[in-house]
Amino acid sequence: MAKDGEKSDWKEFLWNPRTREFLGRTASSWGLIFLFYLIFYTCLAGMFALTMYVMLQTLDEHRPTWQDRLSTPGLVIRPRADDTFEIVYTKEDTESWDLYAQALDKFLQPYNDSLQAQKNHECAPDKYFIQEDSGEVKNNPKRSCQFNRTVLQSCSGIDDRYYGYREGQPCIIIKLNRVIGLLPGKDNQAPYVTCAAKKYKVGKDQWKDDADKVGELIYFPPNGTINPMYFPYYGKKAQVNYSQPLVAVKFLNITHNEDVNIECKINAENIPVGGERDKFAGRVSFKLRINSKN
Repeated sequence: MAKDGEKSDWKEFLWNPRTREFLGRTASSWGLIFLFYLIFYTCLAGMFALTMYVMLQTLDEHRPTWQDRLSTPGLVIRPRADDTFEIVYTKEDTESWDLYAQALDKFLQPYNDSLQAQKNHECAPDKYFIQEDSGEVKNNPKRSCQFNRTVLQSCSGIDDRYYGYREGQPCIIIKLNRVIGLLPGKDNQAPYVTCAAKKYKVGKDQWKDDADKVGELIYFPPNGTINPMYFPYYGKKAQVNYSQPLVAVKFLNITHNEDVNIECKINAENIPVGGERDKFAGRVSFKLRINSKN
């Protein structure tokens, strides 16, 4: 009998035909609760949407509001066969260096003179290419200066499609990472790239470098200079056709059959190199080894 009574109580709780209550509440009570939560969550959603709208109005679609993490540009090298900064090949073995030549071909294809003439502007050299907005009127999209592949001369892959790798005089392309609004140097002074032997630790308090193995270097453009006309950079959306300027360094008589540690860095008055925050800022290190059977 007790079980039958409990069963009856549960049925009455679910639906009471006398009071017409469902789960202890009438239809009007359930309706008021539903209406309350509908209004409550609608107000919350409205407040969230209004907050997002107001915040989005403070953002510039073409320029990030905060970019303090990238105040100093980094450098990268090409070619890179994998994630390591090592270029190792045997001069007499075509397959060992052909992948490097192919990687440079692919990388430099957007810099072909014909493509640059179609997409980019022929700028006046030796001064910043400033493109200001007119008050509330945005000057977008902004023009970009041509960087023609032929500027790299013997490292362009045009006269020598092997980029010097077959002769044991390889070309390394150095690219400066993009930083919005960067004006390197002062008074239109051009930054420049230099490469030298990197110091490395061989003992507790002993350091060594490979200066005697590096040999003679030649830079393209001359002196490793990056013309100021490629600055400032205005962002990917504002400057869709921007071509990053490049510097090529050619190793003319590097020592063969030995590891040579190289470090390249950007030189400009207002670009610090290797600070406490990022010891690799403004520079890049890599290992170059050319094996030869002769």
